[in-house]
Amino acid sequence: MTDAARKPDRILLVLLGVIGLLVVVALAVVFSRGDPEPLDEASPAGVVQRYSSAVIDGDLATAETYLTDSARTICRGSYFGEPRPARVVLVSTSERDQSATVRVSIVNSSQDGPFGPSEYEMEDIFSLVRADGDWKISQAPYQLMACTGTQVKP
Repeated sequence: MTDAARKPDRILLVLLGVIGLLVVVALAVVFSRGDPEPLDEASPAGVVQRYSSAVIDGDLATAETYLTDSARTICRGSYFGEPRPARVVLVSTSERDQSATVRVSIVNSSQDGPFGPSEYEMEDIFSLVRADGDWKISQAPYQLMACTGTQVKP
């Protein structure tokens, strides 16, 4: 073989090596992302983040600690078998002296369906008020409203 015939083989090997390295780096970045950074727990968005995580994890007792007393008393619970959202994404926060509104995107996933897994999302808001210097949720989106001891079986 001549040197000219070997050169394309080397170039091809180098290109394949570079592509392989890029794939490994991309996978490392995707799998090392982990959980989102916790927001300041003294902020309205931080309260919503912790509340939403507790609801998604099924820790209703912790979730209730982020609710106002009136939100706990009007809580209608959630239905058994109703899927919890897969994730909640912060869209915006509007903070005033004694109240705040946190807009979120709620993403639901389903493994069932005639065409396989599906996912849908919708935007909704949390209303918060200051209670004894802390932010408390006075109204949560119905998909994330969960209360201990008040769950209703369908």
